[in-house]
Amino acid sequence: MDHASRFTFSSPNSWPLEQSLGWAAEHGFTRVDFNADGAPNYPGTFTPERIRDVRTRADSGGVTLGIHTSSGVNIAEITPVMAAAADRYVVENFHLARDLGCSYLVCHGGFHFSSDVEPRFEASLARAAKMIHQAEAHSLDIYFENHNWEPEHAEIHYIPHTVAETRRYFERFESPRFKWACNIGHAALVPDNWTGFLDAFGTDRIGHVRLHDTHGKYEEHLLPGRGIIDFRAVFTRLNEGGYTGPFTLDFGTPDDRARGRDQFAAILEELDS
Repeated sequence: MDHASRFTFSSPNSWPLEQSLGWAAEHGFTRVDFNADGAPNYPGTFTPERIRDVRTRADSGGVTLGIHTSSGVNIAEITPVMAAAADRYVVENFHLARDLGCSYLVCHGGFHFSSDVEPRFEASLARAAKMIHQAEAHSLDIYFENHNWEPEHAEIHYIPHTVAETRRYFERFESPRFKWACNIGHAALVPDNWTGFLDAFGTDRIGHVRLHDTHGKYEEHLLPGRGIIDFRAVFTRLNEGGYTGPFTLDFGTPDDRARGRDQFAAILEELDS
């Protein structure tokens, strides 16, 4: 297996998508995801001409495209005017992904404010059902991310960020389009740890694995080797579970990600030998 080809280049939000595609081709990436919430890539900037150009660049480079939606948009919104905006946000991103020929969208569950946990959870689950409808209608996959823990005194708390919270989604939704964006660094911030997440959910529903290091105290996307994650152990466990899918590099500069791709691919090669 060509393990290097399994790694996704996560585009900087300040880069136009075309720049990311060029950089990815130059550095040997065949997978690119980007966020459409920065000015260079607002959905309205994708004219028919730009869409054709992006699709031509991706096709000629053999690049799989995905959209990473914003965790700052509260998918658990319950205030009527904002809930309608969240619904529109979901549809707009799915339509853009369809137009660009993307294969997937990374999606989130939103957040609550401690005093309104259950209504927010129900709103999040209802909006996840709408995401799945869009995914099935447009033949796209959802990679649904386990989010990061926030300190107890924080005003907001992301959902889902524990095994129990994540289970609420995967027990309710059985669509093959609804897959897990397995975030190792986020999982390491809670007592479940990444091992507990894999114990609970295995590898069958993983859409991709998101990689960054962490000191285990709060959310910070550290370079590999600067935190507590034993990446060799992560890759070993995933291999043993039969996982052969993609990884996304979620740390540092573009050059850091290219170096990380080569280091991680070398580990995977060693595990194969």
